[in-house]
Amino acid sequence: MEITREGNVQGFSVVYDEKSQRMADEMVAAEARHIAQRKSEEDCDCKDGMFPRGTSSSRRRFLFAAGSVAGMVGSTAALAQKAPPGAVLYDVPPDPTKVQGRPVAGDGGYGSRSQFETEVRTRFPTANAYTSWSMTPLDKMLGNTTASGLHFERHHNGIPTIDPANHTLFVHGMVDKPMKFTMADLKRFPFVTRKHFIECSGNGLTEWNKPTMKTVQGTHGLLSTSEWTGVQFATIAREVGLKEGSTWVLAEGSDAAVMTRSIPMEKMLKDAILAYGQNGEAIRPEQGYPLRLLLPGFEGNTNIKWLRRLQVSDKPFMTREETSKYTDLLGNGKARQFSMDMEAKSVITFPSGDMKLPGPGFYNITGLAWSGRGRVQSVDVSVDGGQTWYPAQLNVVAEPMCTVRFSYPWMWDGKPAILQSRCTDETGYIQPTLKQLIAIRGSNGPFGSIYHLNAIQSWAVDQSGGVTNVHA
Repeated sequence: MEITREGNVQGFSVVYDEKSQRMADEMVAAEARHIAQRKSEEDCDCKDGMFPRGTSSSRRRFLFAAGSVAGMVGSTAALAQKAPPGAVLYDVPPDPTKVQGRPVAGDGGYGSRSQFETEVRTRFPTANAYTSWSMTPLDKMLGNTTASGLHFERHHNGIPTIDPANHTLFVHGMVDKPMKFTMADLKRFPFVTRKHFIECSGNGLTEWNKPTMKTVQGTHGLLSTSEWTGVQFATIAREVGLKEGSTWVLAEGSDAAVMTRSIPMEKMLKDAILAYGQNGEAIRPEQGYPLRLLLPGFEGNTNIKWLRRLQVSDKPFMTREETSKYTDLLGNGKARQFSMDMEAKSVITFPSGDMKLPGPGFYNITGLAWSGRGRVQSVDVSVDGGQTWYPAQLNVVAEPMCTVRFSYPWMWDGKPAILQSRCTDETGYIQPTLKQLIAIRGSNGPFGSIYHLNAIQSWAVDQSGGVTNVHA
């Protein structure tokens, strides 16, 4: 078993130019600041789900004790600090049964999260805060859906403020009847509600050549899952009528960058959604309010936010985002375009990087798996760096182009271990190792191929219980 923390990746050399090295260093520094802040604000809650030997003979007693300690620490921290984003700070009574609670709708009628919940997205430290991205704390997520306020972001020129009453979608080009649709018009059509993931194709771009980020938020945080509501493009296509030979659609956003991508008509008619709802409410501004294009299973950049125009054509438009960006380098140095499907992938979120197991004992390994090709069929887990694989349990019913939560019971003996997960989707595609992927794609460019890194992730557990990001 080969484990590499720095330098070459199983025979492939690391190639960083000055700009790329600076970007990687900035990401590492930003993550380090976030980790330091998190540890200074609260006691680490990464012990949830851990039952080390010798600390308690009763699972119920252990949970009660852990909850009590966490409560005391959290209460002290809450009183000493301001409320975290999305919360309101309240005094914590010694006994809540002796004090009348807060009035119904006293918060104004919308609600807020508990002041003891502190999860936030972390922003990549670009030179300005308008062309940047933020990452979801996957290790903090419960279940299989991402909280709307923690859904990852990618912006090219800030978040626009748009009045839905004045927003229109113009559909034109190779159509029988060009039309403009108001938001009210779109909401009159039959709608669908479906749960899908969105993943940036640059998710994990720092990890091609050497393990760089410490946490799963840093390595895989450009992934989120929401329940989306909207009208299918196929419905709108019937309204405008498609001319013969129409095979591509240009989607354009209303942000200051005027983001555009060319989308195959086959995909648009198959399952594209003009989404205006997210997790039961209007889509968030940072997710495209009032309207975004949702392309289940396609790379995040194609899911154009603040959608204002769809132009039908017989060929792709060769925009900046599909020529100089979002192409895949191959082993021969040539670039592959329009590789939009996000392939089968998985990651263990617990235990994961920067956590520390308190001692030998039972641990419930858990994580997420997904595929842009369809449903996840199965997930396997290895605790010895891929030498032996065991079937994991899928904790939710697999849906097309949607994450699934998986788990695997593990009795740690206190010896060094390498934790991995491997996803297989319904097409039979199996998540590859990093070595297998680089053999196909090569290691050209500053970060190798940059996009579509779906290799198996490895977490090393040392004898002290510390968990680190490694290549194995």
